[in-house]
Amino acid sequence: MRCTPRLHALLPLLIAALLGSTQLCSTSVAEQTTTEPSPWITLFDGNSPDAASLSAWREYNHDSVTTGWRVADGALTCISAKEQGKGARNENLITREKFAAFELELDFKVTPAANSGVMFHVVETDKPPYYTGPEIQIQDHVGGHDAQKSGWLYQLYPCETDAAKPAGEWNHLRVIITPEKCQIELNGVLYSEFVKGSDDWNARVAKSKFGKWKGFGEATTGHICLQDHNDEVSYRNIRVRPL
Repeated sequence: MRCTPRLHALLPLLIAALLGSTQLCSTSVAEQTTTEPSPWITLFDGNSPDAASLSAWREYNHDSVTTGWRVADGALTCISAKEQGKGARNENLITREKFAAFELELDFKVTPAANSGVMFHVVETDKPPYYTGPEIQIQDHVGGHDAQKSGWLYQLYPCETDAAKPAGEWNHLRVIITPEKCQIELNGVLYSEFVKGSDDWNARVAKSKFGKWKGFGEATTGHICLQDHNDEVSYRNIRVRPL
């Protein structure tokens, strides 16, 4: 079909408009794909004086840091009930800040037969933190007495691979929690990948002891928690990055 003079005059304007639209879409995509991640927040580095080292933490359902933990040799250590004596009690530490989607990294070291855990999306109630926050098991993978192994999401997502190091050696834990996908990685090995609130998640929760606990795993934001399980467990290089 032959272009009329009027249409011929409008063609340059139409082409310019189309090019402008294409450039706008490209710019929008580029801005989304090159967005810088949030900076890391240091939760514990072990290099500051005791008070400053623990400024990001407090005891669950309390305003201050507990007496059941100590800072020494660059590590944050849960003092065992045996060492504390009659004054021992479960003094779980939680972050002062709440986190929704985030990436968490830390190192941990257990003593023989020790058991502990790292929880996320913890909500403060009149019950222990694990009633609301899913727990990543921390344990001596040889001498521990719990069937759940280090790096497993307690009673929900196990792993056939055992990448944990022996008691007395440092392990590296990396956790990513987002609405789209969650991952747990121990010493560079991917242990589990799941989606909170998915059909698979709900089915696993229902089959576990948590299925009878109102509110377990339902919060989409909450505190990160280091469990006091009455055993000596140490942490260092704890940092988190909102996603």
